[in-house]
Amino acid sequence: MSYFDLNTGLTWEDATVRDTVYQFAKEVVRPVTRELDRMTAQQMIASGSPLYDLYAKSYQLGYHKMLFPESLGGPGFTPLQKAIFIEEMAWGSFGFSVGLGVAPMPFYFLLGTGKQELIEEFVVPFLNCTDGSIRGCWGITEPNHGTDAAHVEDPLLSQPGVKGDVRGRIDGDYLVINGQKSAWVSGATVATHAIIHLQVDDSMGLAGSGIAFMPLNLPGISKGAPLEKLGQRDLNQGELFFDDVRIPMSWLLLGPDMYKMAISMVLAHANLNMAISSTGLARAAFDESFKWAKGRVQGGKVLIEHDSMKQRLFTMFARVETCRALSRSVANFNFDNPAPATEYSIAAKITATELCYQNAHDAIQIHGGYGLTREYLSEKLFRDARAALIEDGTTETLAKKGGYYLMDTYPRLNKL
Repeated sequence: MSYFDLNTGLTWEDATVRDTVYQFAKEVVRPVTRELDRMTAQQMIASGSPLYDLYAKSYQLGYHKMLFPESLGGPGFTPLQKAIFIEEMAWGSFGFSVGLGVAPMPFYFLLGTGKQELIEEFVVPFLNCTDGSIRGCWGITEPNHGTDAAHVEDPLLSQPGVKGDVRGRIDGDYLVINGQKSAWVSGATVATHAIIHLQVDDSMGLAGSGIAFMPLNLPGISKGAPLEKLGQRDLNQGELFFDDVRIPMSWLLLGPDMYKMAISMVLAHANLNMAISSTGLARAAFDESFKWAKGRVQGGKVLIEHDSMKQRLFTMFARVETCRALSRSVANFNFDNPAPATEYSIAAKITATELCYQNAHDAIQIHGGYGLTREYLSEKLFRDARAALIEDGTTETLAKKGGYYLMDTYPRLNKL
């Protein structure tokens, strides 16, 4: 292992998950994703790219079924084991970990509706896929709506004048969809299926939204170019366009009456995943720094022998353990919980991404000029960590949403 684990309550099964996924992340994920990071966005998704082989190897190990119950062929992971899995994968690559995490989202969401015909048609083939060729994406972000799209409690966003960029119009037994999702849809340009957030009742503003499931090979759906970006370049992202796309009403998985609850559930899990992934990246930055400090000679002695370096490394270590303790605590409560405490996931996401970024920054400083070069992993980790501060919700807007939860959920606080 790269690093010990303070959680002495790990069972043999927990430790096996940790060690197995760590080896895969170290030997398979990290080498391939460093190669992907150096490609253009178009090269990364082109035919013959190692991206697809990496998906295939992950699917062959059943890693695309991590969220699913044993009755459907999933591993039956406990909440702690899910957290361990995500942390180890993100230690290997934050970006690919996110890509692998969104791949099952449309199918997992569909499973939760209990619509048996759709489950047989779409979920079962995904679970049986071993070559990575069936991949999902989650389309919520729009050109004119970012983190605010998840803050539907805000009265300003619930007014009739607030228009979504993707809207659905009911036409008999069909829903006709028009509009555009922004370039930040993770996995979009390589996905085969999606869940799409769309406005179905203009009179309610963004609160009048719903979530639809759809294959992405339908007439009227097109994809933009893959996004060129600073960090997490091994995570494909891109635009989706809808031009009079017709889907059966049964594919509208929920409407405005359930949308606020659904947004809360989605945020609880997405932000928790970000927190756990940031723990893995923070740990990777610490590992690289510790390794460098043991071998680099400065001022006549090995770097790690300087007292200032011992202090800096210990601070990085403490950040990792803070991220891990908070994210695992929230995971134990929110994973598998039909009524998760979203405010705790938000708190974990904000805390872990900030501490992760500080660790990635310190890794650059410790490597000095070498840290700025692509030869060393610290440069990639820094870029990836910077992206996480915006991903799945900016810190500022998420904190605002968390404040709404405190007002609504904690009457004791309102009596202070």
